[in-house]
Amino acid sequence: MRKNLLTSTLLLGVVCLFATDFQMKKGTPEIQSISKLAFGDQGILFLGDAISAKVFALDLGDEEQLSVDKGINIGDLEGEIGSILGTSAENVLIHDMAVNPRSKNVYFSVSRARAEWASRWQLPNELAHADVLIRLSPGGDFDLVDLENILFSEMNLPNPVGSDQEHRWKKGVKLRVDAITDLSYHAGKIYVAGLSNEEFAASMWVAPFPFEKEVEISTLEIFHGAHGEYETHAPIRTFIPYELNQASHIIAAYLCTPLVTFELDKLTDQDHIKGKTVAEFGSGNYPIDMVAYESNGKKLILMSNSALPLMVFDPKEVEAYEGEITTEVEGYLAGIPYTPKSGSGTQQLDNFNEKYILATQRLPSGKLALASLPKERLTQ
Repeated sequence: MRKNLLTSTLLLGVVCLFATDFQMKKGTPEIQSISKLAFGDQGILFLGDAISAKVFALDLGDEEQLSVDKGINIGDLEGEIGSILGTSAENVLIHDMAVNPRSKNVYFSVSRARAEWASRWQLPNELAHADVLIRLSPGGDFDLVDLENILFSEMNLPNPVGSDQEHRWKKGVKLRVDAITDLSYHAGKIYVAGLSNEEFAASMWVAPFPFEKEVEISTLEIFHGAHGEYETHAPIRTFIPYELNQASHIIAAYLCTPLVTFELDKLTDQDHIKGKTVAEFGSGNYPIDMVAYESNGKKLILMSNSALPLMVFDPKEVEAYEGEITTEVEGYLAGIPYTPKSGSGTQQLDNFNEKYILATQRLPSGKLALASLPKERLTQ
């Protein structure tokens, strides 16, 4: 009994210390939409909530380090999740996926709205507000994550796009769903892309974690070669922080697939920043997700798309690209090249371990699979 009491006391002390270090409190976060997911240090899950215009940091007790050398393959991911939620696979809509790099547990934000998906131009967050968080263990076990009475902290995004503003060409869609279009943790800071209520709406918010200081906001401008014009109202759709020429950058992709870089040091509060357009990968497409990976000593970036194949491109090509695209491109492609890879229907991506990238992929049968993509094969 004394041993159990001592163990419990020590564990409580560790939890309290951990919560204090990250400025967390215990309670139930008021989450309205699980729009985007990303992991930081010590197994902290960052949850971007576009509707409330907040980012939550969640301590789900998932910090144990686990070494896994195998992949995960599930033939009917929506069916498995549907069985937990008491609905059919046809109703399960996955909004985002993130792998905890420590435990290798996989997290999915989910709603019950896929049956309403009627257009290739619709995005999951435009159909519904994800209200469920599902966890998958490396061994293949699913469970519903309880978000009540947990350790968490939160930050507000200053001046997000208004909740009543209508999308220009999508009838019935509120721009508020794009208040957060992607987020990433890098070197002790959270980077959040989306739309603000600034004159130039495309924005990037930056905040140190723990959430102690005020959030900084920069507005963004890019030249879109396929459209032949500068744009300030289209948000980044997917991005990753990356070191280019010994300086920290963001590599970002937009609707109709221009690829753009921004220097992180220039993302200072209340500044307007112009990105460098280094490629046009093809119009009529939503870029969905992007991951950096390494195999056989070679560093590459993989991107998934709504209408185009999986793309692999070399960050060294990005570094070496002279000048930038500032005039309307002739033809479909311009700038740095990419290598198309098989895997049509691939949606969400994240690094799983040294050998595999996890991907959700729509199969010819119509089922959504969770597939482990070998990094070595993607590198060839």
